[in-house]
Amino acid sequence: MNIRRIISIIKKEIIQIRRDPPSLAMAFVLPVMMLLIFGYAVTTDVEHIKTVVLDMSKSHQSRQMVTVFKNTGYFDPDLYVESYDEINHLLDSGDARVGLIIPSDYAIKLHRGEQATLQLLVDGSDPLVARTALSTAQVITQKESYDIKVKTIRQAGIDPDLKPAVDLRYRIWYNPDMVSLKFNIPGLIGLIMQNITILLTAFAMVRERERGTLEQLIITPVKPAELIIGKLIPYIAIGFVDVLIILGFGMFWFNVPVKGSIIQLLIFSLVFLMGALGLGLFVSTVAKTQLQAMQIGFAIILPSVLLSGFMFPRESMPQIIQVIGYALPVTYFMQVLRGIILKGVGFTFLWKDIIILTAFAIFILGLSIIRLNKRLD
Repeated sequence: MNIRRIISIIKKEIIQIRRDPPSLAMAFVLPVMMLLIFGYAVTTDVEHIKTVVLDMSKSHQSRQMVTVFKNTGYFDPDLYVESYDEINHLLDSGDARVGLIIPSDYAIKLHRGEQATLQLLVDGSDPLVARTALSTAQVITQKESYDIKVKTIRQAGIDPDLKPAVDLRYRIWYNPDMVSLKFNIPGLIGLIMQNITILLTAFAMVRERERGTLEQLIITPVKPAELIIGKLIPYIAIGFVDVLIILGFGMFWFNVPVKGSIIQLLIFSLVFLMGALGLGLFVSTVAKTQLQAMQIGFAIILPSVLLSGFMFPRESMPQIIQVIGYALPVTYFMQVLRGIILKGVGFTFLWKDIIILTAFAIFILGLSIIRLNKRLD
């Protein structure tokens, strides 16, 4: 291993990077754009569901029920119609997701102490919205029913025993408000870091081949390991700057503070970066053209989004799909990011994930060195 040859490769790679301003700009601008777009777009918090109301009762009680629905923040009952056909049309067109129908005898039955009926029509084409609408409506009606019964009993001069048979007391740790943004941002940081670094380095060796500079490297005494290390170091620096940028945006723009050690987070991010960059370099040693490198890169990126636990809980996936997810380094880095940022834990609890990330970085870099031989195919 010759340090001078490695430094020469580093200088050469820096010159090539400087000669490609669009790629350099993409390395710093794209992570911020992705974080902003995904940070606002990817959320499991369902609110402001468009709701159409058919109020045939037109009473104080019916208007109160609609107000309760609106005050939850989950429903926007701003559309009022006069017939079932209008509700069907709005649900069919997608202009409304929920239809609330209050019958004409709603207030009369409540006044008599009888059971009143509400009808809720839910567009089930989006199961997440449908489940949220249905469960929220059930909670609303149960609470209103309970309040009405208590009021009726008290009006009869009876003091009801309001103490429940079972008292459930709970505390939600790490994300008390259950805001999906706080869960998504750490995952986005890992996902963006992997995607950017793979795409940047996937073109490294392919660019050498297409520009004809690979032949010049073949006749030099540079060894494969020195070439890989020399090409890796500039991208490690770029990737680390990206880490600082998107971490800063996550903390100060999206107000997601790091509860654990930032120093540990940066060190572990460096380990992950080396593995992700090594994976990109491995792709570049396999691909013959930049198009092939891009296709292989996206073949890695898409499973990372779906199988790493970023969007969907891995526990609910079939066993074979979970095994595939275990082969992705970002799966472990998600645990590290969410552990440090959300829970405030450190190496004591995350050592297994760190060891796997370290082993993967060593393995993939070694594989890249083996794949890289100084001969043209």
